[in-house]
Amino acid sequence: MKRQTLLNSLLLTAFIATSGLAALKAVQADSMMKPSPSMEKMEPATSMQKMEQPIASGRFVASEHPTTGMATVVMIKGQNYLKFDRTFKSDDGPDLYVVLHRESTPKDYKKDNYVNLGRLQKVAGSQMYAIPDGTDLSTFKTAVIWCQRFSATFGFANLI
Repeated sequence: MKRQTLLNSLLLTAFIATSGLAALKAVQADSMMKPSPSMEKMEPATSMQKMEQPIASGRFVASEHPTTGMATVVMIKGQNYLKFDRTFKSDDGPDLYVVLHRESTPKDYKKDNYVNLGRLQKVAGSQMYAIPDGTDLSTFKTAVIWCQRFSATFGFANLI
């Protein structure tokens, strides 16, 4: 009789454990399919983001063409970069460059007023440009999308 009771007890425990495990898996699966609102807004942190040291940033404003998004100067492993976030967007043009400019509202494109970081990689989305070593960032006030051919300022971001 004790043996039968013990066997029934073990079977009941196994049944409860198995049922509980299945219910737990169902809850976990359901919660994995529906992330919490705070998790939906978070972007996964990459190892690159963890190493970035922000120096200055600003929002793009339109000048001669619609330009939006955020520009940030960051330091990664001792090298400075100008980084555009995923919301960056500008019109396309024939000869677009990314420059750091000394003026708050860039107008004069004499060689000593800006440093050219290279051709605009794409008109929308995240991108990054190396800032030449030895560039004194304290003397530059804006990041600019500039059409060199027509000396047109598409948009700029005041770096604060």
